[in-house]
Amino acid sequence: MALEDAKTQVDQAFTRADPRGLSYENAFGGATSFLRRRYSKDLAGVDVAVTGIPFDQAVTHRPGARFGPRAIREASALQPYDPPYGWGYDPLSVLHVVDYGDMAFDYANTREVPDRIEAHIGAIMDAGAAPVTLGGDHFITLPILRAVAARQGPVALIQFDAHSDTWVDDDPDRIDHGTFLYKAIREGVVDPAASVSVGIRTENPDTLGVTILDAPSVHQDGVEATLSRIRAVIGDRPAYLTFDIDALDPAFAPGTGTPVWGGLASWQAAALLRGLAGTRLIGGDVVEVSPPYDTTGATAIAGAHVAMDLIALLGWSRR
Repeated sequence: MALEDAKTQVDQAFTRADPRGLSYENAFGGATSFLRRRYSKDLAGVDVAVTGIPFDQAVTHRPGARFGPRAIREASALQPYDPPYGWGYDPLSVLHVVDYGDMAFDYANTREVPDRIEAHIGAIMDAGAAPVTLGGDHFITLPILRAVAARQGPVALIQFDAHSDTWVDDDPDRIDHGTFLYKAIREGVVDPAASVSVGIRTENPDTLGVTILDAPSVHQDGVEATLSRIRAVIGDRPAYLTFDIDALDPAFAPGTGTPVWGGLASWQAAALLRGLAGTRLIGGDVVEVSPPYDTTGATAIAGAHVAMDLIALLGWSRR
C-alpha cells in the first residue's frame, strides 16, 4: 500500500483530501509542509494547527532562527511514513492537523510583532485548535503565553532550555529572547509555582520561583526521576510546553544562537517528552533552530521530532 501510494502522492501540502493519516510522498520531492499536512487557513474541525513565526530580531548572539520554520518543515518530510516511535499510537490518524502557514509581519517594525503574535495564536485557539508553533527565537513564546493565558488563565510552563530566560527586564518595550519568562511571570500569565525548567546550564540566581532541573541533575538522576519531579510540580494544571533547541547539547543541535555545552542528549529529550504523556498540554513550541549554523540539518531534524512529539502529547487523550 505504501509503495503504491508513493507512486501517486505528490504535493500533499495542497492535494491531500483526507486530513488524517500517514503520508508516503517522496521525502525529497513535492511542496514542503509540516509532516505533509495540508496548508489551510480554514480551522473548522481542526485539532492542531502548526504555524511558523520566522522572527529572530530579539537574539543576543547569532541570528538565523527566522529560517527555522522552513527548515523544520523540510526536515519533517522524513517522518510521516510511520507513527512516531515509542508512542504506541498514530497521532496523525487520530488528529486533524493542518499546517496553518507562517505569520505575516513587517520585519522592519518590530514593535508591532508582539501584538501580532498574540492575535495570531489567539485566533487559532478561538477556532478550537491547539497551537504548535515553529520559531523563531524564544521571544515569541511571551506573546504566545499572553494569548494562552487570556483564554485559560495563568498556565503551568514546562520549559526545555539551556537558559532560564528570567533575567531582569522591567522595560515593557524591550524585545529580548532572554527575558521572556521574567516578563511572563511578572505579567501573571505563567504560574511559577507550577512551572519547571529542564536542562538549564547557565548561571542566573533569580529564577522567580520556577523549579530548575538543570542538565547535570538530569544526567545524574535519570529520566524517570526527572519526570517524577516535573509531574510533581505541574500537577494536573493545564500546561504549555516550550522547547528551546539549545536544551540539547551542541553535539546534537549545533544550529542555534547561543549554544552551551553539557546539555541533554537527543535520546534524553525524546524519553522526557514521551514520559510526559497524559499531562494536560494545551499547546507548545520549538524555537531557536538556526539552520545557517548547521550544515548537516541535524538541528532542524531534532526540531521536527520535538514538534511531532508535541502533537503526540496533544493527541494522547484522544488516542
